[in-house]
Amino acid sequence: MKKHYYLIVIFLIGLSPIRPQRVYKNAARELGVEQIAEFKAFLSLPNDASQTKQIEANINWAEQQLSSLGFNFKRLNTAHLPLLLANKIVHKKLPTLAFYMHLDGQAVDLSKWDQENPYKAELKQKTGKGFESLPWDALQGEAIDDLRIFARSSADDKGPFVMFLTALDHLKNINKKPAFNIKLILDFEEEQSSPGLPEAVRKFKEELVADLLLILDGPMHSSGLPTLVFGNRGIATLTLTTFGPLTSQHSGHYGNYLSNPALALSKVLASMKDEVGKVVIPNFYDGITLDETVRKVLEGVPTEDAAIKKRTQTRLNDQVGNNYQESLQYPSLNIRGMQSGWVGEAARTIIPASATAEMDIRLVLESKPESLIAGVKKHIQNLGFTVLDHVPSEKERMQYDKILQMNAKVSYPAFRTNTQAKEGQWLTKILTDYYQSEPVIIRTSGGSVPISPFVSELGVPAIGVPTVNLDNNQHSPNENLRVGNYLMGIETFLAILTTAF
Repeated sequence: MKKHYYLIVIFLIGLSPIRPQRVYKNAARELGVEQIAEFKAFLSLPNDASQTKQIEANINWAEQQLSSLGFNFKRLNTAHLPLLLANKIVHKKLPTLAFYMHLDGQAVDLSKWDQENPYKAELKQKTGKGFESLPWDALQGEAIDDLRIFARSSADDKGPFVMFLTALDHLKNINKKPAFNIKLILDFEEEQSSPGLPEAVRKFKEELVADLLLILDGPMHSSGLPTLVFGNRGIATLTLTTFGPLTSQHSGHYGNYLSNPALALSKVLASMKDEVGKVVIPNFYDGITLDETVRKVLEGVPTEDAAIKKRTQTRLNDQVGNNYQESLQYPSLNIRGMQSGWVGEAARTIIPASATAEMDIRLVLESKPESLIAGVKKHIQNLGFTVLDHVPSEKERMQYDKILQMNAKVSYPAFRTNTQAKEGQWLTKILTDYYQSEPVIIRTSGGSVPISPFVSELGVPAIGVPTVNLDNNQHSPNENLRVGNYLMGIETFLAILTTAF
């Protein structure tokens, strides 16, 4: 009887699902903490893309790291800043996967950071009063996942690059080769809309082609679950300027007589959307249909609406879509900045000479950028404005009642890879098998990355593998990277790098 009992227990154990361990978790933690000094050194290099000398130092750092890992690399020179292309050939018969990252960062406003130097990384923990600094040896403890590394570009996008290098370093240490050939494409002016990238794609087409392009940029889903992004919106920018008196005039002397350009511009901007935030310009949303298949993908994303409202402290939101994910499937028209006269302590009692609004249009795959820009222009003309592409001359100022200067540029279009494509299925299986949880599938991310030329010119499918925390303050003061995301990113890249494509 006792023998039969043991047999039954063994049988039942055999039926129990065995959840595999995250085999790289300990290595990622150990090596990730060990590499913090290198990460801090990298973050200490200022990387404003408008400062060529700063970028040169970052390129040199990247070249040194890649050389130590056995990469061959070259600079792809363009009329702007170069791209850095690095190759690691494991075997000529293996497929080649390209990885895109950018190593430049947004400019910093020192007065807005809660630390003396945004390029001197600080380790911090969240308290009831905000974040407080910790000594770096706090990373030797156990509960380190929720600690944050504060520095410019810690999350966007130096962090993912260091995660990737750390994963490769671990494979080198255990004498294990990646399962495919690797091509790294490092961009140093992404925050300037990558003006040299389309030229590089055309000029170095054969050198850039790959079987799949993975984008290591952007934040994970707020749930913290592994995330795959199958598309990004593109971006076009517009500058609108209205004109009043040739120079600012005293509001007491000329109020009620001279027209105010700030008021005129505000009316133009307000006329572009209805009360629920939908663009009223004809044909702005043309070509977009969300069929049952698409809605199923969107509904599969854990809802973020309540969390977004709480984090941003907003109650009333636009209703272009029924929820956050649905809203990202449409192009957006955004006022990103306005300027006219003076405000605050510098405010003056004047009628300003001009008023300017900077706008952006986030594009989706169905969008025709030129048509959307033309629609904005036509809308303004229908309001009675003469639209110019230059500052009006004296003759034009005296000839036309209402003048608006409009300048527009398409930085790059949107891209999207089918969520059911074989490349997506390969990545989904890797993350599902490793984390024992299906990744969050994002059909279209709200942000823009300048890799659409790879898709359109080279025919390379592209998928994003984001690793950083959503609340990382990218582009803003106090940018940060959660330590748990840093370590998990190393694991994710190890799982991908060791799986045959």
